[in-house]
Amino acid sequence: MEVSGIEEEEARAEVDIWNYVFGYAKIAVVKCAIELGIADVIENYGSPMPLSELATALRCELSRLHRIMRFMVHYRIFKQEPINQHTVGFSSTPLSRCLIKGGEKSMAAFILFMSSPPWLASWHCLNSRVLETGNNISPFEAANGKDLWSYTETNPYHNEVFNEAMACVARLTVQAIIKGCPEVFDGVKSLVDVGGGINFDLPHVVAVAPKFGSIENVGGDMFMSIPNVDAAFLMVKAILEDKGKVIIVEAVLEKDKEVDELGFLGLMLDMAMMVITNKGRERTLKEWSYVLRQSGFTRFNVKPIRAVQFIIEAYP
Repeated sequence: MEVSGIEEEEARAEVDIWNYVFGYAKIAVVKCAIELGIADVIENYGSPMPLSELATALRCELSRLHRIMRFMVHYRIFKQEPINQHTVGFSSTPLSRCLIKGGEKSMAAFILFMSSPPWLASWHCLNSRVLETGNNISPFEAANGKDLWSYTETNPYHNEVFNEAMACVARLTVQAIIKGCPEVFDGVKSLVDVGGGINFDLPHVVAVAPKFGSIENVGGDMFMSIPNVDAAFLMVKAILEDKGKVIIVEAVLEKDKEVDELGFLGLMLDMAMMVITNKGRERTLKEWSYVLRQSGFTRFNVKPIRAVQFIIEAYP
């Protein structure tokens, strides 16, 4: 019996809706894996690791750990490989290495922030943000009583989690910039990282920032003034006065085009901006052009890199 196109769509919808129903399960299991240190232990083992040895190393109950591992193998976070005729073991994958704490390509800190109670609570207030016109309170503030910046300033633990998450994303993005577009720094002798969690940020942020060689950590407010340098490197938006250029690393949404996987992440980031801020948003190329022109920049270049963000070079 032939199945019509409508029936195929309905069958697909029945599967897809269950993925939405249990969408939270994926990040909950991944968070569990990070907190237990599963990826770290398996990576350090160096060969397929038997479940019994993994359970011993983690001090976990065997059958429950098996269920967690079965889930993650299904989603290709780990591989299951035969050790001998009777035993199988678990091996690392490129995806599992993203969960290693402090790893070169680790996303562990960012995942822990995105699954933290204050952040998750904010999403439950998203509907009120959409419904209420003129509402200047972000969902984060509605859920937690303070905006993100005030909350982190008065909550040392969350401040640390948030700063580690931002540094985690910055490390990956900077690697993509250096590999995909190193010429952006040609001729730049002095550079200030504005609002990136290190070097130039709010005083309570740079107070805990690490110190490296010729790099100077400066406390301040980018909305009041920015140090005089050849270029300002922004993971967010700001204005550079006098000479030099602004290097903006931000998502550029694809307008009226079918988005690829990284483009879809841009839409995810836009939802996150709606949750965490009262006015923030991700922008299309046309919207970026308007913002930059209105801010006094005469020209700009947009360059793709292997990341969800693009490089925008803006000149006065």
